[in-house]
Amino acid sequence: MITVSELHKSFKLFAKPADRLIEAITGRVRHSTHTALENISFQVGRGEVLGVLGRNGAGKSTLLKLMTGVLLPDAGRIDIEGRVTGLLELGTGFNPELSGAQNITTNALMLGMSHQEIEARYQEIIDFSELGDYIHEPLRTYSSGMIMRLGFAIAIHADPACFLVDEALSVGDGYFQQKCMKRIQAFKEAGGAILFVSHDLNAVKVLCDRALVLEGGRIVHQGDPEQAVNHYNRIMARQAEEEEGRLQARQEGAYGTRQVEIRHADAWGRRSGSATLGSGDVLEVVLDLEAHQALDDVVIGILIRDRFGQDIFGTNTHHHCQRLRLAAGERRRVHLAIGADIAPGKYTLTLALHSGDHHLDDCYWWQDGALQFEVAGYLEGKFSGLCRLPCQIALEDSTACPSPSRQEAP
Repeated sequence: MITVSELHKSFKLFAKPADRLIEAITGRVRHSTHTALENISFQVGRGEVLGVLGRNGAGKSTLLKLMTGVLLPDAGRIDIEGRVTGLLELGTGFNPELSGAQNITTNALMLGMSHQEIEARYQEIIDFSELGDYIHEPLRTYSSGMIMRLGFAIAIHADPACFLVDEALSVGDGYFQQKCMKRIQAFKEAGGAILFVSHDLNAVKVLCDRALVLEGGRIVHQGDPEQAVNHYNRIMARQAEEEEGRLQARQEGAYGTRQVEIRHADAWGRRSGSATLGSGDVLEVVLDLEAHQALDDVVIGILIRDRFGQDIFGTNTHHHCQRLRLAAGERRRVHLAIGADIAPGKYTLTLALHSGDHHLDDCYWWQDGALQFEVAGYLEGKFSGLCRLPCQIALEDSTACPSPSRQEAP
């Protein structure tokens, strides 16, 4: 259905608009070259969904624009069987001064539909979008979510053979996103080919048969969706480390007597290998300690907080009846493992060193938000709320469905 071979695309970048005119008149080079895509090759068969992952600027949107004909490649081939439609950047192909109803006609014509096809599916498009009377209002009065509803409704009813989905889908509300996902799944089961670009890592795992990761305009990984997600997470973890200068920030944000201090700290998912992990993974925490004087009772404490600053879980070595003695100048590495059976979201780890049950008497080291991690998606069955709790249900005279087996971390 879709075959991309050795695709290449670059852009000329000018420091100021006048340089473009000077280069055109004089022939002197006044631009730098940015390679957006280089040697991109992949295939998508019938009834197959290929996920595309990559951080901002990796080349995802450029790839979709090339595949829809918005841009032309510098080199390489794109072969697509049948009609191609897609939901690219929000509002692409719409006229804000026209009503939603008028935009159905103009946008559908741009997608290759005939007037007869538009007339036959006109009401279906309106019904699917659920815009009601707003369909007759100017598009400039629409919210981003309403524009996404209309764009997806038109694209999916254009009877495409291949469907391209960009991150624009993420602006919709949860209900309509689920509706779109069900329609995409039905399109796949009917034999359609889908290229799915998203930062929703759980959706990539659930929906996609394969996935590729773009970095710097090149494919750096292609294969199983879960492995691709893990590779993408490692890229994002490296970016966070580089941009935030986390080690320096941690040292500057700590307080206490510093009789013993944390010289370095890191956290990652046991299965993901990065600071982004699935719910049900094990969070590995490694602390490098250095004592500046001899101490007989060093307690290591951790506290997980959510993005609102609420305490989610905390414990320390005193609660686990473990006692740590350190000599002056001694360095020690400590490993902690925490079962991350918590809901998707962003979290921080507060780290503490003290004596006894709490830090109020002898606080050697305390650092709020020393580490960050994100829970994205579920490794096991979904749940509502903040965390997974043991639950047993017994129903008499009912047919039980097999429950997903719990996968223990190695």
